[in-house]
Amino acid sequence: MAQPLETLVAEIRACRTCAEAPDGKPLPHEPRPVLRVSGTARLCVCGQAPGTRVHASGMPFADPSGARLRDWMGVTKDEFYDTARIAIAPMGFCFPGLDAHGGDLPPRKECAPLWRERLFAALPQFELILAIGQYAQKWHLGRRRAKTMTETVRNWCAFAEDSDQPCLPLPHPSWRNTGWLKKNPWFEAEVVPYLRGEVRRLLG
Repeated sequence: MAQPLETLVAEIRACRTCAEAPDGKPLPHEPRPVLRVSGTARLCVCGQAPGTRVHASGMPFADPSGARLRDWMGVTKDEFYDTARIAIAPMGFCFPGLDAHGGDLPPRKECAPLWRERLFAALPQFELILAIGQYAQKWHLGRRRAKTMTETVRNWCAFAEDSDQPCLPLPHPSWRNTGWLKKNPWFEAEVVPYLRGEVRRLLG
């Protein structure tokens, strides 16, 4: 039986596992789990993990990546942050820290195994999951994903039309992926219009 959503979210927001019982090195700063979910949202945005700005503000995708994602989706800021209509549940709820080159580390290993199945069991109403980047695609698509992120996204139709759990794989909207977008013009020609249509349908 699924745990009541309100109780589960409170547990997630109080979680300190990556700092106090880590799988490897502990989180180098205070945990600040970030997620936005409700029992009414039909669309769920699943990215990687919060970055430095999100860790500071508590607002996911409050950066240029978020602006690009909202453009792909065709939504305003107000629509995007309307938790009643759009849920945001990254693979790692806390900012994992930076690597030696100043880039974000991968999502913490502790987070998804501890919380993800329980969270989605409490949110059965989702009609579409946006799996952004390789970590979300690995979890939500499992063995169905291709060897590369590009191949997985190119096969988007097969996942988006899955009758059990429609899932649309997307590249990360980071501006670092601008080169990828130029090399793969089919994404903005084919996937973005489909995404915008589904978002409009689900937002009502």
